[in-house]
Amino acid sequence: MTATDRSLELINAAAQAAADKLAHDIIAYDVSDVLSITDAFLLASAPSDRQVKSIVDEIEERLNKDLGAKPVRREGDREARWVLLDYVDIVVHVQHSEERVFYALERLWKDCPEIDLPEEAKATRGKAAEHADARAGEQDGELL
Repeated sequence: MTATDRSLELINAAAQAAADKLAHDIIAYDVSDVLSITDAFLLASAPSDRQVKSIVDEIEERLNKDLGAKPVRREGDREARWVLLDYVDIVVHVQHSEERVFYALERLWKDCPEIDLPEEAKATRGKAAEHADARAGEQDGELL
């Protein structure tokens, strides 16, 4: 079984919304063959709690406004370190960059097919590493 057209529509809209709010490393997996509860996962990250919230809010607003979709569950909102939006057909994970590295969800789903995303979303790949390198460079400069 593969992800439905509706799931792909939701994933692409969510990915575009995340990219518009400058999320890092946006990727999506078709998990329909290994999970019966959902078709696809979208993963995105951000370097701050505030940006995680902003990305989540934009995804939720865009999917509701453009596609009439509301999450049946929203978890992790209070801490904004890892927010999960469950739309039944898809599940969106927006994580703080530190949680993204620690939990490494990509390793869990690496055998599932990757879903092709909009170009703006694909362009976010590697942004977390670039951001971390830039921050490390700034801190090294402060120590001198």
